[in-house]
Amino acid sequence: MTSDHLMTVYNRAPLAFVRGDGAWLYAEDGEAYLDCVGGIATNALGHCHPLMVAALIEQAGKLWHVSNMFRIPGQEQLAERLTRACFADRAFFANTGSEAVECALKTARRFHARRGAPERIDVIGFAGSFHGRTYAAINASGNPDYLDGFGPRLPGYVQIALEDQAGFEAAVAEPSVAAVIVEPVQGEGGARALSAADLLRLRRLCDTHGVLLIHDEVQSGMGRTGRLFAHQWVEGTEPDIMAVAKALGAGFPVAACLATETAASGMTPGAHGTTFGGNPLAMAVAIAALSSAQGRPSDTHFSISAI
Repeated sequence: MTSDHLMTVYNRAPLAFVRGDGAWLYAEDGEAYLDCVGGIATNALGHCHPLMVAALIEQAGKLWHVSNMFRIPGQEQLAERLTRACFADRAFFANTGSEAVECALKTARRFHARRGAPERIDVIGFAGSFHGRTYAAINASGNPDYLDGFGPRLPGYVQIALEDQAGFEAAVAEPSVAAVIVEPVQGEGGARALSAADLLRLRRLCDTHGVLLIHDEVQSGMGRTGRLFAHQWVEGTEPDIMAVAKALGAGFPVAACLATETAASGMTPGAHGTTFGGNPLAMAVAIAALSSAQGRPSDTHFSISAI
């Protein structure tokens, strides 16, 4: 059965799943399928993992949502855990990878504007990249298929081939450049991992020209390469800002934009915000998922406050 009331933006397979268990999905007719998609790099712990179910049920019985005009202790706990595990000092919580990328782009431009250089707006991206489906994100990626029919290109977005080292060195030296955004491992670009030399070169050139480096680890983060974040395989390649999502909630919609104290210095009250991002339910699930990603015991009888 299909619906005539949904927007036709997906070319869906003729399957509907009603139940999941670990790596398996079960269709309406009871047929079992090995899930090799994982919600597109999202269901990192499989379906209905006991730790995640317990976290969701426990928090659902307490508090689902509260506005960000109040303190949300779960945000403080998760931010401390994430920043302790990487380069970052500050965290902003959102719902999707696209939102985390949007925050990263705004953070980079705001950084320069607050330092008296509002003309530094250009963001350099790379051919084959994918940073999400919002308007700024598709402009950062530059894929013509995703831009088609949505009006003029946004100003300030430049794409360069990963192999074009000379072109990148010339582009990043332009005084209008605010940031470089890169996936340490490209997904849509063909599962291409940047070499250690490439990652180090990007970091060095950004430092040379006062440009912020953004890592999009929406897909590669949360242990998918064997380290919590892919760039952690190469010492000295830490970004200034990083977008994380997908496996952060192991299937629950939650994302984070992580940044150093310096990079985040322009994000003052009113500069950014979200309605649902970082609500108590999302934070409880993400804390449980992070506990698993960091190899902590998966005891199903636990208290969220004790993680």
